[in-house]
Amino acid sequence: MNSVANERDWLFDPSHLKLVQQCRRLIQSEFGVKLHLNEDHLAEHLAEYAGKTRSQHLVHTWEALKQRVPRLSEVELENSGEKTYRGQVIASNESRDTQSESGAEARPRRTQVIYRGQVVG
Repeated sequence: MNSVANERDWLFDPSHLKLVQQCRRLIQSEFGVKLHLNEDHLAEHLAEYAGKTRSQHLVHTWEALKQRVPRLSEVELENSGEKTYRGQVIASNESRDTQSESGAEARPRRTQVIYRGQVVG
């Protein structure tokens, strides 16, 4: 229990707590996710949503919090190298290729083309 308390001792500073509350409010308004202060991986969730957001205010608030708490700078996102579109990870061409090869041999897809009730070509 002491290790958890030591990891979260930065939350006891009122100025840090104010920044965390601002981040939580902005995340809830944009993503509809309510983060709780007693979550195990609160810092990771804050970093994840700060990376996904379109709100510059959330990004600035998270950066200000990281400057005040050096431990938070060590929080790395798991999918930092992946492309995102509107906060969602986009599957790359390489991952699509590996998924298709892992299941079975890559075969050309045969589809029937039907035009006015008749099978064409």
